[in-house]
Amino acid sequence: MNIQNAQKEVDDWIKEHGVRYFNELTNMAQLTEEVGEVARIIARRYGEQSEKESDKDKDLGEELADVMFVVLCLANQTGVDLQSAFDKRMDMKGKRDHDRHHNNEKLK
Repeated sequence: MNIQNAQKEVDDWIKEHGVRYFNELTNMAQLTEEVGEVARIIARRYGEQSEKESDKDKDLGEELADVMFVVLCLANQTGVDLQSAFDKRMDMKGKRDHDRHHNNEKLK
């Protein structure tokens, strides 16, 4: 699935199940909450914090998908073509960073 299809799928879901989009500020708060859930899993599973029993069944993929869902909502409601924006960003990164990371002594 490409990003345009994902945006449409989210929009269709909102229209069928969600009544309407939450406003942009509410979705920004939702995004922050979802990113926090991802951070908690990463910090406890891959970082130095111990994982609590209640966190052991959390699915990182599902939490990342929650982040993606809210990002797609924000893109839809603000009129952003995320596929186009992503493609432009990847092109820019490819040009700007082509040799940058290969020449970074910290990454060797």
